Amino acid sequence: MILTRIISIVLITCVVTHSVLAQEEKYGEFINHGIQLTASMIQGSLFVDDKNGNTLIYTVVRGEPAHLLAFDVESKKLVLDVPLPKADGVWDLTQSTDGDLYIPGANGSLFKHTPGTQEIEDLGIVLDGETYLWNLTSGFDGEVFGATYPGCRIFRYHPDHGFSDIGNGPVVEGENYVRSLAFHHRTGLLYAGIGSRAHLIEIDPKTGNKKSLLPEKYQDKEFVYSLEIIPGKNGEDRLFALLTAGSETLIYNLKTKVFEQEIAGMDMKAITSDKAGKQVYLTSKGNTLAFDPKKNFGKSKVILKESGTANAFLHKENGDLLMLSSGGNLIEYNIKAKTENRTKLAIPGQPIPINAITFGPDGKVWTGGYLAGGHASFDPSTGIHQEHKGLDQTEGMAVFEDKIYIGIYPKGKFYVLDTKNEWNMADSNPKALGQIDGQSRSFALAAIPELRKMAFGMIPEYGKLGGALVIYDIDSEELKTFEQPVPKQGISSLIFNKGALVGGTTISGGLGKMPETKEAKLFVWDLGKMKVVEELVPVAGASAITGMIEGPDGNIWGMADGTLFIFDVDSNSLISTHKLYDFPEFKSHIWRSAFLVLHPDGNIYGTDNRMLFKIDPSTKAFTKVAEDTGLLVMGDDGTLFFRKATELWSYKPKSN
Repeated sequence: MILTRIISIVLITCVVTHSVLAQEEKYGEFINHGIQLTASMIQGSLFVDDKNGNTLIYTVVRGEPAHLLAFDVESKKLVLDVPLPKADGVWDLTQSTDGDLYIPGANGSLFKHTPGTQEIEDLGIVLDGETYLWNLTSGFDGEVFGATYPGCRIFRYHPDHGFSDIGNGPVVEGENYVRSLAFHHRTGLLYAGIGSRAHLIEIDPKTGNKKSLLPEKYQDKEFVYSLEIIPGKNGEDRLFALLTAGSETLIYNLKTKVFEQEIAGMDMKAITSDKAGKQVYLTSKGNTLAFDPKKNFGKSKVILKESGTANAFLHKENGDLLMLSSGGNLIEYNIKAKTENRTKLAIPGQPIPINAITFGPDGKVWTGGYLAGGHASFDPSTGIHQEHKGLDQTEGMAVFEDKIYIGIYPKGKFYVLDTKNEWNMADSNPKALGQIDGQSRSFALAAIPELRKMAFGMIPEYGKLGGALVIYDIDSEELKTFEQPVPKQGISSLIFNKGALVGGTTISGGLGKMPETKEAKLFVWDLGKMKVVEELVPVAGASAITGMIEGPDGNIWGMADGTLFIFDVDSNSLISTHKLYDFPEFKSHIWRSAFLVLHPDGNIYGTDNRMLFKIDPSTKAFTKVAEDTGLLVMGDDGTLFFRKATELWSYKPKSN
C-alpha cells in the first residue's frame, strides 16, 4: 500500500529562536522536509478491567514517542491515547494486584497508570545503568518485577518501597539480557529467561538464591525469549518457555520439575487458559489453537483460522475468549457457540526514526524505518513524499544502475528494488534475494560495477562474533558467503576502489556478546582469489571503521572513532591519519558512526556522533556545521540529506 502526501518545504531562517538552528544557518540553507515514516506497530498489550468493571484492551503503539492506547472492548472506541515521554516502544504490560497498570519504557523508565483514567506517572529509571526494560510480571501485594538490559538484572518495584535490585547484580555473569520473566504465585518464585546465550533461572526474590534449569542440550540457543505460567490441577502448574534462535517452546512442570514437551512453531507473545488449566489457548502459524497441556501438542485443535499472532488474550468466566492480534484485530470468540466477531481497531500511526538513507537512481531520497520497518521516498524536485510498506527494518542501502539493494534485519535478508517500476510487494518489487544463516544485519553495502556484483558486509546474530562477507552476482542471482574475513570482527563498511574491494571492520558482533579483539582493521579483498590479501590497523585502538569514500586524490578516505585516515590501495599503505574530534568511550557495541561525501565545492562533509561537519581536504581543518544529525547522502546537485530523528533534512552549503 502506498500513502502519498505533499510535504510543505519550510526554510529555517536566521530569526529562528532555537540557538542551534540559528548557529547552523550561517553555513548554508537548511530545510526540514518533515516526518518520512510512520507505523501502527503495536507491542505490549493487556486486557484490563477498570474500577467500574468495563473491559479495556491496552496496547502501546511504537513511535517517537510511543503512545499508550486503550480501547473499550464493548464500544471498540479509543478511550485513551497518551505519549510515553522518551520511550520509543514498550514490550510488555502488567497489572499489579492492587489494580494499577505498569508500563516498561524502552528508555529504562517505568510508567504507572490507573485504568480508566487519562494520566500516566513516570516513576523514573529503575536501576542505574539499565537503559532498556523488557518484560514485567506482577508479584504479591502490589509489587511488580521487571527485566533489564544491559546489566542482566531484575528489579522489584513497590509503591511503598520504590526500586530494588533483587539479584544483587547480573542474574547470570557475562550476559546482558534478562529478556523474559514469570512469577509463580503458588510458590513466590520468579523465573527469568536470559540471553544472548540462553539460560532459564529460578530465583527467590526474597533471598536472591538462584537455580539454573535449562537442560544442557538447549544451552546453545540465543534467548529464553518469552515465559508464561499456566495453572493446572493438583498444583501441576506449567511454565512455557520460548527459545530462540529457532522457535521451540518448552513446557516445564513446576510441581514435578520435569520438562514435559518441546513444541515447534508456537507463538509466545501471549497465551492463556481456562481457570482450571484444562485448555490452553495460543496462536501458531496464524491460527488460534486449544490444547490440553497434559497431552501431546500434536492433539491440539484449531478453533480460529487466520486469527494472526496474539498480542494479548483474555479468557472470561462466561467462557468467551478475547484476543488482540499483532495486526490490531480485536477478536471475540464464544467457545461454546463457536461464534466470532472481529473488529479492526483504529490504531493511530506514529512517526518512527529514519534508520537508513540513500539517494536513488530515480532522483528520490529513499529512507528505511526503525524498528517497525517500512520505507519512504521523497522527491526533492516536487516535494512529493510516499510511504511504502512491506519490509522489515532496513540497516543499509546501496545503488547500482536503476536498482536499490537493501540489507534487512532480522535474519540477514537481502532485497532489491527496481526503481523503474512501482513499489509492489505482491509483484516482488522489492524482490527477495536470500538470507544468510547466522548473520543478522548488513549496514555495509558496495557495488562492484566492473564485475556486476554487489557486496554485503555482515554483523552476526545475537551472542556471536564474526561477520561474513557476502557477494551477490547480479546476472546469475547467486549469493556466495565468505565467513569472517577478519576473525571475530564484524564488517562495518565497504568500498570498491581501484579494482579492489576494501572492508572496514568493527570489534563488535551481535548484541549480548562483548568484543574479544581490541581494534578495528582495514582489509583488502581480492575479487579473483576471493580472499583477504592485505590487512592493517589504520588507527590504533579504534573500535570501528566507517564512512569510507573515494577522496579527492582517488584514495580511500575513512573514519575510525573520530580520526580521519587516508589509504592507498595501489601500494596497500596508510598515507596519513588526522584526529578530528573526540569519540565517545566504547560501551556495548558500535556498528556504524561516520558517513562521508565528497562535495562539488571541494570539501568533504560528514555526520558522526549526532553532528554534521566539514573537512577541508587540503588542510584537514574540521568545522562543526550542525548538531543532532545522523546518516548522510548527497543528491545530484550537491544537496546533502540527513536525518534528525524522525525528520528528513537537507543542507546546501554556501558558495565560497
